[in-house]
Amino acid sequence: MSTILTDRQAEELNKAIVAYLGVINAPNTIVALRQEANIPASFDDATRKKYEGLLEKKWTSVVRLQKKVLELEQRNQSLQNELDSTTPTSLLRRNQDPTSWLPRAPARHTLQSHRQPITCVAFHPIFSSLASGSEDTTIKIWDWELGELERTVKGHTKGVLDVDFGGPRGGTLLASCSSDLTIKLWDPSDDYKNIRTLPGHDHSVSSIRFVPSGAAGSPSSGNLLVSASRDKTLRVWDVTTGYCVKTIRGHGDWVRDVAPSFDGRWLLSAGNDQTARLWDANSGEAKCTFLGHEHFIECVAIAPPVSYSSLASLAGLKKPPPLSSSAEFMATGSRDKTIKLWDGRGTLIKTLVGHDNWVRGLVFHPGGKYLLSVGDDKTIRCWDLTQEGRCVKTVEDAHGHFVSCIRWAPNVVKDVAVNGETNGTAVNGVAKKKEEGASKAGIRCVIATGSVDLNVRIFAS
Repeated sequence: MSTILTDRQAEELNKAIVAYLGVINAPNTIVALRQEANIPASFDDATRKKYEGLLEKKWTSVVRLQKKVLELEQRNQSLQNELDSTTPTSLLRRNQDPTSWLPRAPARHTLQSHRQPITCVAFHPIFSSLASGSEDTTIKIWDWELGELERTVKGHTKGVLDVDFGGPRGGTLLASCSSDLTIKLWDPSDDYKNIRTLPGHDHSVSSIRFVPSGAAGSPSSGNLLVSASRDKTLRVWDVTTGYCVKTIRGHGDWVRDVAPSFDGRWLLSAGNDQTARLWDANSGEAKCTFLGHEHFIECVAIAPPVSYSSLASLAGLKKPPPLSSSAEFMATGSRDKTIKLWDGRGTLIKTLVGHDNWVRGLVFHPGGKYLLSVGDDKTIRCWDLTQEGRCVKTVEDAHGHFVSCIRWAPNVVKDVAVNGETNGTAVNGVAKKKEEGASKAGIRCVIATGSVDLNVRIFAS
């Protein structure tokens, strides 16, 4: 008799085994088991029927519970890692402090409708709308708060490679670019009607961003748009006329990504020539070239002024640059699996190692303390700039396949510009405490990611 089971449990188990052997039609084994386990004759065929399926059910439930235990152990481990890398103060403040909020699994919404991999996402600056672009040639507009599809925007004839909201003050537009060589402008206030198509690039247009004007009072608005292309150029467009006002040449290969500074003075671009370059947006002259990556650079990000204090100490500076100054620090992510942090003169400050595959997207936390990255290892990683760039959090399996893009919801628009990317202009000469309070008040703890698994995911507090 088993030492683990009571006599009653052992008897029940033996009966269940006999019932199972009856189901799989093994009469000889049943006879042997009945003799050796002393199963009484009262356990006849009619009684046996009641036990059929019992063993299988128990077995599957055990397997299911084992899987659940494994998942809980992994979650426990990730929470333990998170605990190990936090300080007591950050632990106390995390719950109520948006500057310390980081994404965690599971996602609040998983948005499904695209039929091919998702390449890009972008938040509307005011409303709870999110645009996603895909290799299926469509753009989809979602309500990220409700997790619902609002509409599908069609017009491109090949994959959509990037999307961005912006444009003149009071007249927000959606811009998209595609492998069909065109850039299209859509009007969200008129059912996303295609109001303009900008031809001019000689190859796929990989990235697009509205360029902030830097004007006081409305720093995030502007008529200019910058695009990066596989034809090795950047082009600057006037969205009100549709004309290309500048072509910037200098890259030796496909330009994969471009990002403007918060005041629109500088453009940072990078691509297959394994360099990143900082350009003067007015003259088109190259200010600086960033050398160090050992493979194609997939993504770039310019640090917002709110992160200067963290990055300055990382760079060994005695005091951070003024908040009104732009393009002081930047980040690049590459297929060499690393992220590099640079200063505005092209000096490498730090290499962040942790991703197990290509790094595909970067975004600075609007609180200024963290840099977030996504990659083909299916993770979101959070790097703490106040802790020497340590990876303090990893969202494992953020998606079921390569994660191709990440965007942070823009800050809540107040009368005074408090956006993490614009507070440099808003707080010129204002005490730092005030600036921190303002930026904290406006931060939205919402992130969108897109993936080759055809899903857009919303991570929110």
